[in-house]
Parts: sequence; C-alpha cells; structure tokens
Amino acid sequence: MNGIFSLRFSRRPAGFLAAATLLLATSCSAPRAIVATGKVTPQGEFRVGYNQGFNVASAPLSKVGGALKEAADQAASQEKVDYTETTTQLQAAALAYVLDPVQPTADLSIRYGIIPRLDAGYKYAFGSHVFDTQFQLLGPTGTPENPGAGATTGTTYASIGLQFATQRAKLPSIPFLADINSVLNFRATRNDLLVPLTFSNSFGPEEEIGAISYGLVYAHSFVSYGFAPDKIFNGSVKVPELTLQKRNFSSFGGFVNLKLGYRYFYVIPAVSVFYQNYGNYALLNGQSTSLSGVTVVPSLGFQLRIPNFTK
Repeated sequence: MNGIFSLRFSRRPAGFLAAATLLLATSCSAPRAIVATGKVTPQGEFRVGYNQGFNVASAPLSKVGGALKEAADQAASQEKVDYTETTTQLQAAALAYVLDPVQPTADLSIRYGIIPRLDAGYKYAFGSHVFDTQFQLLGPTGTPENPGAGATTGTTYASIGLQFATQRAKLPSIPFLADINSVLNFRATRNDLLVPLTFSNSFGPEEEIGAISYGLVYAHSFVSYGFAPDKIFNGSVKVPELTLQKRNFSSFGGFVNLKLGYRYFYVIPAVSVFYQNYGNYALLNGQSTSLSGVTVVPSLGFQLRIPNFTK
C-alpha cells in the first residue's frame, strides 16, 4: 500500500477490555452528582464538602470495542494512515468521551450562606472550575441550634439552583485514548450549565440528623472541538484538519440523595440519571456522527457544617 497503513476492523470478542480501559480513565469533568438538599446554607454559615462519584455513560461505551482499540494501537505506530470507516469511528469515540466520559469523578467544595434564602459556592473538580448558587423556595431558614417556626421532622424544603462549570476537555494519557489522540490531534473545550430543582424532607428540626432529597435537573452544555491530524491521507492527499466546531446540547434527569449525620458532619450517598441527545457532529473528510445516551452518576459525599458562632 505504498507505505500507507489502512485501518481495518478485525472483529474479536475483546470489547470488555476496551470498556475496562475506559473505566480506568480519569479526566477533569464538570460534577453532575446532586448532593444538595432543598434547604440552603443558613446565613453566615459555611459548608465544606468532598464528593467521590463515577460517571457511567452509555455513549462512549457503545462506541468502543476491542477491534477499535486494536486499530488505534496500530495506527499510532504508523507514519501514514489511510482514511477508512474505522478512522471515522475513532473520531466518534473521542467525541463521545469528551461529551460524556466514563470515569471516576471527585470534587472539593465550599458554600456560604449569603442571606437567609440564598447561598453560593465553589467546587474544584480537579481541572474543572465550578461556581453555583441556590435559592430556597420553601421551608424555614433556621439552624439546628435555633430552629425556624414549624421546623420539625418531616418538614419539606424546596430550592432551585444554578451551576456553571468551565473546563478544557482532553483525552487522558492512557493507552487507548492516547493512541487516538496521537492519530487525530483532538482538542476541545466545554462549558456547562446545570439547573437542579430540589425537594427534601428533614430528619429532625432543620436537618439536624439529615434529610432525604429528590428532584429534577436540566443541563445545557456548550462544546468547541476540532481535529488536526498530520498523518491521515486519502491516497496521496493529506486529509485537511477540521477547524474549530461549536455545538450545544441539553440533558434532562432526576436524582435522589440521602443526608445522614448529626449537626456538624454528614455522609451523603446519591445517584443521578440523565438522558441527552448530543446531536450531530462534523468529522474529518466530510463525515459526521450522531450521538445520544443515558448517564448514571452514583456518588458518595462528606459534608462538614461550620456554624455561625457569632450569632
């Protein structure tokens, strides 16, 4: 083939290995685990937290098989690669990972009660910077030490939040994804908005021993991406790069979490489920791909409440 390596699929039952590779991937990603309750941080108080979760998305898992992993490994070792259907699928796999990665997630957070029904916070998700605020629509605004009127076990709270996250998306340096990147020279950035509507029922007055929370989530993501390969050819003609493309898509979901502890320290297991139609994405050589899928985000969080001791 005149020095040009052509990517071909050899179908083998090795999809599990490729999926396992993705499960070990780590990268910055905007947190989508909802661990808040309907009650916001009381005025003058701080809440500090750590959350560990796992983003399990169907789209990247459906795009990756053992044959594709083998093809990526072979292409990475060649000086020239002939454009085939497999090249298109390598791009789809890279996009699926950046749009909704299969990976562990973690974030550190701090929140502060600004006024009785409004708080704000910052999360560092190890590469993704997240700013959010939450407004309490329903329920008293006291504390376990000074409960508000009507605050008892079973009191219902409700709030609406707004979260903004920004990050430079990239493929992590693990063999399969690193091989794809060496062939495609993929680059991307993304910004995410997330709006949770949260309801909760208190355990003890003012969530003294915790709460159960549930609700709905709307999210909208803005993605910019491009491919700039230097060794992919159509015959003797080098395939031109795909200049920066911009896309956006919506996600819809629901969640439930359980807050358990006493006054100052709480453990928060949670699970969120999202559906998203990512839409149609342009690829190299005039090709395109469409993506959609379901994402499940189980998590376990820890929260420290720092009361306003001057009150």
